[in-house]
Amino acid sequence: MNELLTWLTDPANWSGTAGVPNRLLEHISMCGASVLAAMLIGLPLGLFIGHTGRFANAAINVANVGRAIPSYALLVIFLPVALSLWPDPTSALNIVPTFIAMTALAVPPILVTTWAGIRGVDRDLVEAGRGMGLTELEILRRIEVPIAIPVIVGGVRTATLQVIATATIGAILGGGGLGRFVVDGFHNPGAPAQLYAGALLVALLAIAVDGLLAIVQRALTPRALRGAIGREAAYDTAALPEASSA
Repeated sequence: MNELLTWLTDPANWSGTAGVPNRLLEHISMCGASVLAAMLIGLPLGLFIGHTGRFANAAINVANVGRAIPSYALLVIFLPVALSLWPDPTSALNIVPTFIAMTALAVPPILVTTWAGIRGVDRDLVEAGRGMGLTELEILRRIEVPIAIPVIVGGVRTATLQVIATATIGAILGGGGLGRFVVDGFHNPGAPAQLYAGALLVALLAIAVDGLLAIVQRALTPRALRGAIGREAAYDTAALPEASSA
C-alpha cells in the first residue's frame, strides 16, 4: 500500500507523455472513438430490426455469438488483419487491432438492447400512432425511441464498460492508455506499484464513466416513464415481505 501511494504521489508519474494525464487522455480517446463507431453500426441496425422485425433472429444470434468471444481472442483475431492493411507494423501494433476489437465488442450489446427496447414498446401504442396517420419514421421517432431510450442507453453503458476494460488489455499489443501501466508493471516485478496503480486508475475511470452515463440515462428518460418505473419499484419492494411470508 505504501508503494502504491508513493507511486501515485510522485510528480514524475503525472507529467510527460508517459504520465497519468496523457495516458488517461489516450484511454478516453480510444474508448470514445470505439463506442462512437459501435453506435453508428449498432443503433441503426437495432432500430431497423426492432421496428420492422426483419432479420431479427439472424442479427441477434450473430450478436450473441460475438458477445461470447473473449476480448483477448478478438485482439488476436484482428491482429493479422491490421498487419496486412497497414504496411508499417508499428502503426498496426499500436491501435488498429485494439480499435477494431473494441468496436466489435461494443456493437452486440448496443444492437441487442436497442432491438429489445424497441420491441418492448406496447404494440397498442404503435397501432394507435398508425391510426392517427403517423408515418413509420414518425412512429419510431415520436413513440418507440422515447419509450425505449432507457434500455438503449443501458446498452451503451454496458458497451462502454467493456470497451474500457478491453482498451486495458490492448496495451499488450503496444497500445497506449492506462493499460500501459499495467503491462509495464507486470513486466517489471521489482515495481508492482505501477501495475496496481494502473488497475486502480482503470477501475476509477470505469466507475466515473458509468456514473456519468447513469445521469445521462436518467436525464433522457421521459418524466412520465420515470414515475412509472418508480411506482413499479415501490410496489415490488412493498410486495417482498408478503411474498416471503407466503
